[in-house]
This record gives sequence, C-alpha cells and structure tokens, in this order.
Amino acid sequence: MRQKKILMLNGVNLNMFGKRDPVQYGTITLEEIDARLQALGAELGVAVECYQTNHEGEMCLRIHQAFTEGVDAVLINAGAWTHYSYGIRDALAILTCPVVELHMSNVHAREPFRHVSVFADIVKGQICGFGVNSYLLGLRAAVTALDG
Repeated sequence: MRQKKILMLNGVNLNMFGKRDPVQYGTITLEEIDARLQALGAELGVAVECYQTNHEGEMCLRIHQAFTEGVDAVLINAGAWTHYSYGIRDALAILTCPVVELHMSNVHAREPFRHVSVFADIVKGQICGFGVNSYLLGLRAAVTALDG
C-alpha cells in the first residue's frame, strides 16, 4: 500500500512568518512550521510536501499539479488570497480530495474583510486562531478525513 501524500500550500507573504506581525503570527518561521508538519506526518504515516509562493498563478499551477499527481489531501493557508482570489478558489474546486483551509490567526477577530473566505463552500473545513497548532490540527483533520 502506498503512503498517502498531503500537500501543504502556503500563500502570499507567509514566507515572512517569524518577521511579520509577531502579535498575530508569533515568531515561528515557515521553515519551522514545515518541519513540524513533516514530523507529525511521519508520526501519522503520511508524507507531507510543503509549498509556498507569492505568485497567484504559480499557486494555481501547483494546485493543478496536485490534481494530476492525485494527492490524497490538501491543506491551504492562502493568506490574503483567501478573501478574494476566485482564481485559486476555482483551482481548488478542481480537486477531488479533501481540502482543509487553515490560518494562524483568528481571522474572525480581525478586520471585517478577513471574515470572508471565498474557499469556504468548497473546503472540507476551516481551522483558525491556534497559531502553529492550526497547521498541526489541519493535518490531523486531513488524515482523519482520509481514514473516515
């Protein structure tokens, strides 16, 4: 039996974790988050691939590639794209696997524009407000959805 593969997609500005707005995001870097995800993935028996881009078209292309590869689940923290990128939303809608949306901060306790997710109607679920644990909870949710 092949090992299940989960793709973690990180969007615009998330490469600045550890430097950007530590009140909202803490001081952990994206590289540290990726390492924690991969360690938890090994513990849960899944392979985790992490990808980050600041270019919307590249994100869409990576989602298309995920469809072609047949990844088993996708986690996405699209950053600000969550609130307005219909292009990424439409790319995600192509996927036939579970998609979990996640955010480090509680987007519902922030500016009103952050309260809306254009992905909400096509994702399996959303996790927000738990810092780095949002990523780990998202991975656990994806694995549970696959096992479910």
